[in-house]
Amino acid sequence: MIPLALGRSLRRLRTRQGLSLERLSRLSGVSRAMLSQIELGRSAPTITVLWKIARALDVSLATLTRLDGRGEVSVLRRDDARSVVSADGLVRTRALMPPGEGRWGDFHEIRLRPGGCEGGGGHPPGCGVNLVVVDGGVDLSVGAVAHRLGAGDAAQFDADAGYRCRNVGSTDAVVFLVLSFGDA
Repeated sequence: MIPLALGRSLRRLRTRQGLSLERLSRLSGVSRAMLSQIELGRSAPTITVLWKIARALDVSLATLTRLDGRGEVSVLRRDDARSVVSADGLVRTRALMPPGEGRWGDFHEIRLRPGGCEGGGGHPPGCGVNLVVVDGGVDLSVGAVAHRLGAGDAAQFDADAGYRCRNVGSTDAVVFLVLSFGDA
């Protein structure tokens, strides 16, 4: 079952990029015959072979080996999303991707009630944050530097830096936060 699912995944990624087996073979250094056997589910390749193929396709190893068999579209209904509320009730964070589905990062909606503050940081070097204010106004502090952001404003910064986002208005503020994992 795993070889068949892996084969479907490889074929989908290869054809999406318009690559023939021959071209992928040249790019990856994996023989055309081996690629064909993998796509047909008749071979269980080593991690080294999978790594070469993933690099040639410019996808993560996790993307190549995704075995869930789902199609291209993943829908997360509002009521099914993971949601976390701060102890003081002033901050609600809702995941905008199903658990484990972040191909390159995590995507969250953060709703800050007046005075609410959310913070983070300490991620490995190479990770980044893209924060977009959808409604309201916030003070964003990254390290020792503060920025006032309003609806429509965006900020990007390294995720290994400590940061805080505080609602400075009298109504709820909503921000989207994307945490990218770098070379995922």
